[in-house]
Amino acid sequence: MKHSFRVEPIKFSTIQDLPNAWSNQDYKSLLEKMDFDGITEIPENELKDMCLMSLTDNEPEDAAKIVLEYIFKERLNSGQVENLSNEMLDERLWEEYADLSLHEEFFNAAQLLYEAFNGKFPHPEAVRFQVRIRAKTPSELSIFNQNTETALIRILVKGMPDNTLINRLFDEQLEDGEFSEAKDIIWQLKKSEETKTSLVFDVISSEYWFKDFKYVEPFEAEIQQEE
Repeated sequence: MKHSFRVEPIKFSTIQDLPNAWSNQDYKSLLEKMDFDGITEIPENELKDMCLMSLTDNEPEDAAKIVLEYIFKERLNSGQVENLSNEMLDERLWEEYADLSLHEEFFNAAQLLYEAFNGKFPHPEAVRFQVRIRAKTPSELSIFNQNTETALIRILVKGMPDNTLINRLFDEQLEDGEFSEAKDIIWQLKKSEETKTSLVFDVISSEYWFKDFKYVEPFEAEIQQEE
């Protein structure tokens, strides 16, 4: 069954770091990993600065190794961490790494290292936007009850250029069937407003995927609801 929606972009911005990416406990754990003395004596509001300063006591690739080991723990082996810590100096792993499920965490690692080393690492940029989806009937919004990211991406790309990256890389998945990458393309998703026939979504993702959405005007989108 096909459903039609009215899509209304509300706001769009570029952001340098993701909400709740790093906590004070993370900074403490990283300091601990770097054998920093007197962690318990550091005021909470100084933990981040102390962590950044401690990272810069290392060579950039060694600092990257520390951060990657902390984030990924057993999910990446020592050889992978060794290679990736060097690649991070030149490559945008949050866009280029083959496993999309790691992209958000690569972004967080790059953001911390970029800030610590004053730009010696590639500049990570993400996008945050809000969009309203209007349906003709309440029942049509049921398409978002399961696989929300899949349905949302399939709607959003209808307003983006044909040559936009998601269209080019996932043309088949955008039509029907399983689209397992959708949850890794959208990093953070929140439903911020709801009426009987409309939903407002707050979306955070990589600029890599959604930079073209910045220029999108309100549009109509028709997609197929899977059985």
